Amino acid sequence: MTAQTVINNRYGAALLLAAAAVFTADVSVLRFLSSEVPFALIVFFRSLCQLVIVALWLILCRPALLRSSRWPMLMLRGLTSLVCWWFYYASFRTLDLSLASTLTFTTSLFVVAMAPFVLGEKIGMRRGLTTVLGFIGVVLASGATSFSVETGVLFGLGSAFAAAVLIFQNRVLARTEHTATIMFWIGLVASAGTLPGALAVWTGLSLGDGLLLLTAGTLATLGMLLTVEAYRFGEVSGLAPFPYARILFALAIGYLVFAEVATPRELTGAGIIVICGLLASERRRPAAS
Repeated sequence: MTAQTVINNRYGAALLLAAAAVFTADVSVLRFLSSEVPFALIVFFRSLCQLVIVALWLILCRPALLRSSRWPMLMLRGLTSLVCWWFYYASFRTLDLSLASTLTFTTSLFVVAMAPFVLGEKIGMRRGLTTVLGFIGVVLASGATSFSVETGVLFGLGSAFAAAVLIFQNRVLARTEHTATIMFWIGLVASAGTLPGALAVWTGLSLGDGLLLLTAGTLATLGMLLTVEAYRFGEVSGLAPFPYARILFALAIGYLVFAEVATPRELTGAGIIVICGLLASERRRPAAS
C-alpha cells in the first residue's frame, strides 16, 4: 500500500451513493424480521457475516493481509464500530422512525465541525453551508416536527458521533492498510464484542429470520466495503453530504415496496439534499502558482 492516494471526490461520491443504496436495502430487509428478534442478534449477525466473508476472501486470496503492525488502531476502529451499531439499533427501537433517521444524518455536521481540527482540511464556506443545508433537507424529508431530549435521542446522537469518528479512522487507516484488513478487524472485534450479548438473548430463530439476518449482514458488509473505499479516495469534508442520499433511496423503497406515499414536505427535503450533493461534488480549482 502507498502512503499517498490521489484525491478524487467524484469517485468517492459515487462509491458513497452506492453504499447508500446498499445500506437502504439492508434496513429494508430487517423490516421483515419478526418483532421478537432482539437488536443484539442483529448486530451480532452483521458483525459475524462481515468477519466470515472477509476472512474467507483473505485466506483464499491474500492471507498476508490478515496481519498488521497497526493492530491497536484496527482494534480501536472495531470497538468504535461496535459502539456505533449498538447505539444505532437502540435508537431505532426507542424512537419513531422519522426522528431516528434524522439523527443518523447529524453525522455530517459532526464531520464538518471536526475535519479542520482532526485532518487539517479546509472545508470552505460553500461546503460548510451545503452540509448545514443538507441537514435541514434531512429534517424536512424525515418529517420530524419535534426534538425532545430523551434516552433514544441520546442513543441517536451517540451513534452519529461515533459514525463521524469512524470516518476519520477510515481516512487515517486507509493510508497504510488494505480495505480488506480494516474490514476483517472490524468484523473480528465487533463479533467478539457482541457474542456475549447475543448468547444472553438467544432464542430459537426461525429459518426465515435467520435468512433475513444473513442477507442483511451480507448487504451491510458490502456497504461497509464501499464506504471504506470512498474515504480512501475522497476528502472527509468534501464527501460529508453524500450519505444524505439514503433518504432518496428510502423514499423510493418506501413507495415501491411498503406503499408509503411521500408527502410534499418529504419531496422538498429530498430536493434540497440532491442540490447540496451536486454543489459539494464540484472540484476545487487549483490555486494559481
